[in-house]
Amino acid sequence: MIKSHVIWSCLLYCGMCKAQDSTRQKEKWFTLHAQETTVSQFRPAFHALYTGDHSQLPEQQWATTLTSTLFTGFRLWRHAKVIVNPEIAGGSGLSSAYGIAAFTNGEAFRVGSPEPKVYIARAYFHQIFALGKTRLLEEDAENRIRKYVPETYLSLIAGKVSMADFFDNNTYSHDPRTQFLSWGLMSNGAWDYPANTRGYIPAVILEFVGKRWEARYAISMMPATANGNMMDQHIGKANASTAELKYKYRLAGRNGKISALAFYNTAFMGSYTAPNLISTPDTSNPNFIVNTYDISASRQYGRSKYGAGVNLEQSITDDIGVFARASWNDGKNETWCFTEIDRAFSIGASIKGNRWKRGDDVLGFAYCVSGLSNEHAAYLSKGGLGFIIGDGALNYRPENLLETYYSLSLLNGRFIPSFTYQLIVNPAYNSDRGPIQVLSLRLHLAI
Repeated sequence: MIKSHVIWSCLLYCGMCKAQDSTRQKEKWFTLHAQETTVSQFRPAFHALYTGDHSQLPEQQWATTLTSTLFTGFRLWRHAKVIVNPEIAGGSGLSSAYGIAAFTNGEAFRVGSPEPKVYIARAYFHQIFALGKTRLLEEDAENRIRKYVPETYLSLIAGKVSMADFFDNNTYSHDPRTQFLSWGLMSNGAWDYPANTRGYIPAVILEFVGKRWEARYAISMMPATANGNMMDQHIGKANASTAELKYKYRLAGRNGKISALAFYNTAFMGSYTAPNLISTPDTSNPNFIVNTYDISASRQYGRSKYGAGVNLEQSITDDIGVFARASWNDGKNETWCFTEIDRAFSIGASIKGNRWKRGDDVLGFAYCVSGLSNEHAAYLSKGGLGFIIGDGALNYRPENLLETYYSLSLLNGRFIPSFTYQLIVNPAYNSDRGPIQVLSLRLHLAI
């Protein structure tokens, strides 16, 4: 795994050099950047009255993930570009990313093999239609080409995307490669955002961007199975609609944003209330609960999941910003794409290091609480399994997560090592297990 990853890294660095040379132009016809992120996590042993098929294993564990991405883009004509991102990912989350709803590593995927896999993460067309004469310079960056763009415009995006690139963004809590690591902090937890196992999906997105207001709507495909990589080709029966309205304002001279998001997903889902569930102890290990029901037996087209969320960010000083999110979904049918959260609230702060003469370093603190619908909790309490959680039984309590991180900015911000501590109380909503503590070292290189 390491050998193939080193070869890939060498290719990335060659691309980085070319990208640097091209920045001398005022406007560019292409962009080329790269990133590499490694996350190593350590988790001490913790108390558990019982353990199920989709639990965090209570023994002490180490786990490491690696991702590398090439960000390539080309201008086709005025205000039109094509973006293609080859990516390689490998490694595994703690206990294969099971047993915590707001999982501890946003770079961890629920895949069977830890060996690195090369795939196309993003491949999409983007066309802007100007609605005014005022233009702003958009600097060269990942998936951005240095050029002048209208201040107010309509745009069309079509292809394979990450929905999180366009929806539910937050300046202080959105990118697990440089900010908070937890799934519950990188997006609204109850938004079951359409994605394959690695976080990407074919979609068409329409957006309006103005000086104060932004509005977006997306229609996308859905995976053929929960958390699957293959797309369901029955688009009329399996699709997702997402809409967002954002307002940008200034409060006491400081920038702020507030957005509201709504979604409706339909797919070949199972129901939390349809099955008759049976759970039995393992005769060889009475502390291990065996689930004998597969929710896939209840799956059918016509089932849906819908919900909404709000997202707030506010600059307090030049060094301090705060954020909050809240979200909800109906929770009657199974989680299909993101993680098993039906209600969520998060709040936190990001502090730059100017006071200790490290102006580009960042210190972050955040809290996230997650919950389940009554139907979802009852399903798990009878021994049901989701694709993320399932202890074989459930003494339900909301899942609580505290996270703090410190990131160093080195090599002019190109190399960012981070140190993270997380405390999870009632992991997978179960007060019979935990608490869990996780220590993380993240190394992020981007040029």
